Amino acid sequence: MILRRCAGGIVFYANKVLIVKNDKGEWTIPKGKISENDIASEVAPQKVKDEVEVEAKVLDMAGDTMYEFYSKTRHQKVCNAIMWYIMESDNTEYNINDEDITEAGFFKVKDALDMLAHNKEKSLVEISYRKFKDLKKNSTNN
Repeated sequence: MILRRCAGGIVFYANKVLIVKNDKGEWTIPKGKISENDIASEVAPQKVKDEVEVEAKVLDMAGDTMYEFYSKTRHQKVCNAIMWYIMESDNTEYNINDEDITEAGFFKVKDALDMLAHNKEKSLVEISYRKFKDLKKNSTNN
């Protein structure tokens, strides 16, 4: 089995979250493979930018997930270990920059939760949105 380290971002703009549709037709959260020496929190914004050209800054850690799938091209199982970060963008502009992404956009969190294909990601977005709102509230109070 191949173990791949990945980093991704749950990118918010106000009450909207960025999600992408992969080439399997599944709505998901932007992420990408990282090198062995990369620090996940430092490269996560670049992984988002690589997929959809969204500039985002890391606000906090969101959590981590792992999942396995069978790679037809590699003819073996792959395990993705993903570190997720809560991020914020200054706008909702995006440009798909990855051939594996067929659609993308900033959607109201409630709508995105209905669209996301995987329960782990739905939970991650839900928890991250609560944390995001707390971070924003606390930053305006300081």
